[in-house]
Amino acid sequence: MKEHAKEHPAELGDFTVTTRLIPISLLAIVIGVVGAYSAVVLLKLIALFTNLFFFGRWTFAAVSPAVNRLGWWEILVPVAGALMVGIMARYGSERIRGHGIPEAIESILMNGSRVEPKLAILKPLSAALSIGSGGPFGAEGPIIVTGGAFGSIIAQLFHLTNHERKTLLVAGAAAGMAATFAAPVAAVLLAVELLLFEWKPRSAIPVALASATAVVARRYLLGSGPIFPTPPHPLLIGAMGIVGCVVVGLLAGVVSAVLSAGVYATEDFFKKLPIHWMWWPAIGGVVIGIGGLIFPPALGVGYDVIGRILQGGTPMKIILGVLFVKSVIWVFSLGSGTSGGVLAPLLMIGGALGGVEAMFLPNQGAGFWPLISMAAVLSGTLGSPLTAVVFALELTHDINSLLPLLIAAMLAHAFTSITMKRSILTEKIARRGFHVTREYAVDPLEVIFAREVMRTDPVALPELSPILAHSVFAYQNEPLRTVVYRMAESGETSMPVVDGDRNVVGMIDLKDLLKARVRDLDEERTRERVIGFGLHGRKHIPVAEEPETAQTSR
Repeated sequence: MKEHAKEHPAELGDFTVTTRLIPISLLAIVIGVVGAYSAVVLLKLIALFTNLFFFGRWTFAAVSPAVNRLGWWEILVPVAGALMVGIMARYGSERIRGHGIPEAIESILMNGSRVEPKLAILKPLSAALSIGSGGPFGAEGPIIVTGGAFGSIIAQLFHLTNHERKTLLVAGAAAGMAATFAAPVAAVLLAVELLLFEWKPRSAIPVALASATAVVARRYLLGSGPIFPTPPHPLLIGAMGIVGCVVVGLLAGVVSAVLSAGVYATEDFFKKLPIHWMWWPAIGGVVIGIGGLIFPPALGVGYDVIGRILQGGTPMKIILGVLFVKSVIWVFSLGSGTSGGVLAPLLMIGGALGGVEAMFLPNQGAGFWPLISMAAVLSGTLGSPLTAVVFALELTHDINSLLPLLIAAMLAHAFTSITMKRSILTEKIARRGFHVTREYAVDPLEVIFAREVMRTDPVALPELSPILAHSVFAYQNEPLRTVVYRMAESGETSMPVVDGDRNVVGMIDLKDLLKARVRDLDEERTRERVIGFGLHGRKHIPVAEEPETAQTSR
């Protein structure tokens, strides 16, 4: 007989974590330190290439490309950087193209959390070239890939499962983001909402430890936060202020949808060109150069511009320039397949949108509406509202803005969830022939027991007891998910069900397991009035819907 544990309700725990959590957590702490240093290296490389491309000097001092004196020659700088990225992608690794998060998701879901070691070098180098030559991107996407690559490399040195490799890959990604922005909690939430595809202690704890370690290391390497301090804002904003948050959330949803559609419309445009994709980033570089000539602050990461917008009092020409020029060159260049992140540009565009909204919304203090809109655009575009809310809080340390941030971010998320099938992140995965659903729910097989669906009448059950020594069976008090796993391991599609003393009490097969799914569908589709009105009382109305398609579940 195949041995398996006796499952009783008293033995079933809330979590499935084991002592394997301890060594994985220790490795995650090491990865957190590596992630922090990776973030420092990337930021220094961006500064170095910015100085080389725009000022012709070898220094790691941070500088904005907007203050260059190149004149018309400025147009050629992004072209040169993008051409280098295209060559690196073709002859090094095509996976350096894009903003990085979809590639990380694909590595987790389709490649066993294995990342090529060379990606740990090529991705930050290509991103530094792209951003340092004026590309309107952030450093966070590349550092997520870089940190994830280091996490995956370290994991591949040990005898680990795919799930454990995934945990360490995501730990590296979260560490890189946390170190870049001094935002450890937002990095963990981003990992949960976008990368882990589960919410379990076995993964959440190591990722959190890596993120926390990276931020501790950051304080010695780059200093502590907040990255974008803001003037104090009121705790109570009144009824009109809440209405304003609703307006901000809905407008951010519209902008998010337009930006996402624009990126992939541009990508479709490039695919129609009769030239190799290696040359696409250079064409995007031309648009960047022209945009930078028209509006220099649109070039580069733009952290200084975000800080100015959040301080309030930013001239309207700066706000409009960011809203239009930055948006256009970011959409076009990202669609061309160059290397760069999405978070910083979205923060910048959202802040500019809030600057415009501040002209007609109630005054809540300098930088208030840019802050709220910044988080809302991030939420709507990424489809990660909790990450957006906490990220804004950690970037500014403005805890009084929590409620307005929540309202606006969730409404933006609601708008794009209803109007768009996929986010800017998952659309790229879908275009590669895969599908990911980003909804989290308890599997009905986890909460329904074998005793609830087993059959007790078709056979003389006591007569089956003697054959248990040679068969696979299920306990009546174990959840159906355990039964399904046992069927998968043994190849059996039907098995006896026994009580704690191993007396046969029923039979269960695949058809019985479907009863759990039927119950779930019934809860989703059947509408009823529990408290009735009038004489007719309770009504039960079945709702006919199309059957759900198979999905990759979180």
